Amino acid sequence: MRSWLRQHRLALAAAIRKWRAQRAAALLNALALGVALALPAGGYAVLEALDRLSTRSAIDPQLSVFMRTDAEPEAARQLAARLRGDARIHRVRLITREEALAALRGTSGLADVVAALGSNPLPDTLVLTVAGSSDGVLDQLAEELGRAPGVALAQVDALWARRLAALERVGRLALALLAAILAVGLVAIAFNTIRLQILTQRDEIEVSKLIGATDGFIQRPFLYLGLLQGLSGVLVALALVGAGLTLMNTEIVGLARSYGSEFRLPFFSSGEAVALALIAGGLGWLGAYMSVSRYLREIEPK
Repeated sequence: MRSWLRQHRLALAAAIRKWRAQRAAALLNALALGVALALPAGGYAVLEALDRLSTRSAIDPQLSVFMRTDAEPEAARQLAARLRGDARIHRVRLITREEALAALRGTSGLADVVAALGSNPLPDTLVLTVAGSSDGVLDQLAEELGRAPGVALAQVDALWARRLAALERVGRLALALLAAILAVGLVAIAFNTIRLQILTQRDEIEVSKLIGATDGFIQRPFLYLGLLQGLSGVLVALALVGAGLTLMNTEIVGLARSYGSEFRLPFFSSGEAVALALIAGGLGWLGAYMSVSRYLREIEPK
């Protein structure tokens, strides 16, 4: 076990020496990897913040039941009383046709229009709040109420919520596709960097094989070099995302406060940052492994 740990410690030290020996190239690689990681990481941070915001400020979906204009007022009251006993319904609010007309009359610019109507064309309306219900339950309830006596129309008022959910799903899908494409790019960058390292150290590798070094011994420094490249890219990505979120928050905080909210885009948690580091380091290691496995076989001592 000690021998195994010592071999890996020496390999890591050799990788660090290689990395320091080419600081300019290492910095450029870190910038390229950092930009590639910052795009999906920043998108993830924004989507998660918006998801938490929509969860905190979620409005229970509502169902509006419009009575027929020729229905008796008692029909609306009886239906409201029956619906208050329905376990699926959280709250029932009855808006009589007189209340609706008064509200319309109080709307700026509509008083003259209401006066010209002569009779009241508005129906009695029931506004139902359905707490925690899925779209299927809402649609089923709307269909049931649409067949109730005296009801002209039952309409689900959750279109905005469905559109928001659909947009969030599209955003997450686009982010996943972008992350997959950039992950391939990260592996390719690590692959090409390690390939160049192998070619520049070809003579050294031939001598190592000539004196009996195993492929595993030769591979380890390159694998750790790929890991270091991935981790350096994470540091750049975290810096870029942090700077971007800070700039965005300077505008978002002021806008949110105008609506009485303290919303802001939070930075990654420690767990999320560690997960990003593991992913990037693993991709760098994978690119290095693919490169070493491909080109090390071609180098044999003469």
